[in-house]
Amino acid sequence: MNWTYEQFKQSILGLTDIDLSSYKERQMKRRIDSLISRNGCNSYQEYYALIKSDKEKLLQFIDYITINVSEFYRNPAQWETLEKEILPSILDKYKNNIKIWSAACSTGEEPYSVVMLLSKFLPLSSIRVLATDIDNEAINKAKEGVYAENSIRSLPKEFLLDYFTRRNNLYILDPRIKACVEFGQHDLLKDPFPDNCHLILCRNVIIYFTEEAKAKLYHKFHDALHTDGVLFVGSTEQIIMPQRYNLKPVRAFFYSRI
Repeated sequence: MNWTYEQFKQSILGLTDIDLSSYKERQMKRRIDSLISRNGCNSYQEYYALIKSDKEKLLQFIDYITINVSEFYRNPAQWETLEKEILPSILDKYKNNIKIWSAACSTGEEPYSVVMLLSKFLPLSSIRVLATDIDNEAINKAKEGVYAENSIRSLPKEFLLDYFTRRNNLYILDPRIKACVEFGQHDLLKDPFPDNCHLILCRNVIIYFTEEAKAKLYHKFHDALHTDGVLFVGSTEQIIMPQRYNLKPVRAFFYSRI
């Protein structure tokens, strides 16, 4: 008898410690069904046996379900708000003593974008950003700092000229920028959050979670913020009734503690 999707989810939890029940079922099931088909399997049970026995296939599965899609300066207008309104207010109070966390950082475009933006205000030697993701393979790619052209299409030209070297069709990030970011593996749903963060970026990830998981995360983000901290979310992730989580809008896509 073939496994149900529920049986597959429970087996994946045991194998990877990733709880698929916290993700929107229709979207996640569609992604997994696509993977099963691409790998020539006919059932959840057959596909589970494949990824359990083949490390490469397991890494492919984790990479695909954790939705590692990112780019530098995604939604540039929001980065302009960060530069013109959010960061100056934080830096005016705390100078170079600020704590920044890029949660669910994928392959590193977001935390590196923050470092480059901060370089307009601070010397690189003063900039530190914590960047975390559930997918260790994505973190390894981030540490390499090598990107395709589609990743840098929204990046301001000044940063492209100052901090990248082009090699064939790839863009190699300056080691000085890479040195400003500390990467680590982290599961948003299970692991403790850092505290007293002046800026938290978690963008284009929460949309994939169930309403119950979202509520849990927003409460945890609230608790992770410094008194004057700001949470920066994605362009499709405006928080409905943020006061439920003791948050209030500062600007569109930016929230602070009440």
